[in-house]
Amino acid sequence: MNYLWSVFTKPFAELPGDELGRLVAGLGFTGAEVPVRDTAFVTPSTAVKVLPEFAEQLRAEGVEPISIASDLAESTFEAAAAARVPMIRVMADLGPDGYAASVARVRGSLEAVVGYAAQYGVQVGVQPHHGKYVSSTLGVLQLLDSLPPEHFQLVWDAAHDALAGDAPHVTLDLAKDRLGIVNLKNVKYTATEPTDDVGGAWKPWFVPGPEGLSNWSAIFRQLENQNWTGPICLSGQYSDPSVPIHDRLRTDLEAARRAAGEI
Repeated sequence: MNYLWSVFTKPFAELPGDELGRLVAGLGFTGAEVPVRDTAFVTPSTAVKVLPEFAEQLRAEGVEPISIASDLAESTFEAAAAARVPMIRVMADLGPDGYAASVARVRGSLEAVVGYAAQYGVQVGVQPHHGKYVSSTLGVLQLLDSLPPEHFQLVWDAAHDALAGDAPHVTLDLAKDRLGIVNLKNVKYTATEPTDDVGGAWKPWFVPGPEGLSNWSAIFRQLENQNWTGPICLSGQYSDPSVPIHDRLRTDLEAARRAAGEI
């Protein structure tokens, strides 16, 4: 299959576009998701002006921007459209008012930007995330139900799918009509300090691809079965900082391409 091998550039968020493009290309990637956040080179307040040139600098180095991780303000849609970036990635956060109320609130926020998505031709991608977010593929699909699929997509995530206890051949198949990006990272559980609680003394620990709960080979078998050729985005998230992230990403890209049958 002909995948666009991409990387989430959050670890290098402070770099300008030309430097980032050279770095990403040097690691072996031809695509990138760019954070547009207050802590990044491109911020929400500067995106309309800065993002188009930033995206062209990436393209000049052979790196195609697949998405931005940002908010759903109209100015973000405007910036993405001007930069020819096809998607804004978000997550569905859960507040103290509980799951049902949180989902209703997030659903309302998505419904409020249907017009922006159509006007600017920029999709919204919603990613499951373990913890204080809608954490499963099925939960996100339910959240997106009846919203126009040409504008609202699922960003499937290998690690968070595994943390939800799901299997990729099930969730990828269910998501096939809304599948926009496949995030590739891996995770396992590690013990935390014991407490007086009965059980539960574990936390997620993000690891290189071959070491975690998610079976990357099974993911690519399912994607091949679905004839899916969209972007694969390595998230660059690792809990152990002792190995430079550049080395981790090179190794995981090689592992991913091997799982995809390209090596």
